[in-house]
Amino acid sequence: MLNGETLRRVFPDCSEADDWATALDAALSRFHITTRDRVCAFVAQTSHESGHFNRLEESLFYRTPARLMAVWPKRFPDAASATPFVQNPERLANFVYARRMGNGDETSGDGFRFRGRGLIQLTGRSNYKQAGEALGIDLVAAPERLISKEVAALSAAWFWDSRGLNALADHDKPDGDVEDFVEITRRINGGTVGLKERLAVYKLLRSSLA
Repeated sequence: MLNGETLRRVFPDCSEADDWATALDAALSRFHITTRDRVCAFVAQTSHESGHFNRLEESLFYRTPARLMAVWPKRFPDAASATPFVQNPERLANFVYARRMGNGDETSGDGFRFRGRGLIQLTGRSNYKQAGEALGIDLVAAPERLISKEVAALSAAWFWDSRGLNALADHDKPDGDVEDFVEITRRINGGTVGLKERLAVYKLLRSSLA
């Protein structure tokens, strides 16, 4: 159903579209994301999360204290607290992700080691461990495997399946299933950031796929 030609048409800036189509096809099949509605919802969501399949690793490079304060207001209440982390991704990750999601303290290095990776960015030691066990891949020992196309696609499809998103994608109503699509967005993103763009891609894909 999904091929490189479709990806190039919908995402002209997607690099290596044919390789992505191959990786996605295998992952979608494994986790039963095989109907048009499921595929369209999955691709619309993962494409937004990954910058049209071009970004597989969380960027923690911030140029100004103000930006850090905006992203993590509780962590950085003022410029003085944020300044040491400007243009220092490793220190930042180890600080903001310390003692969360199965990570150790700042000195463990877990925050940076298990920073967000993949199409639906997995973050934290416990999430890497859970995904790895489900996929039969040791992502704790080799977290960088999540930036390969194959594993990035598989981990996203596993996440999708584990959160029951196929059932939401199946609810095809005359209104275009906006409510279910919003809920899918929340379960992936934690909010509705980029909802308008996600929904536009979903509708475009529905018109492109038979």
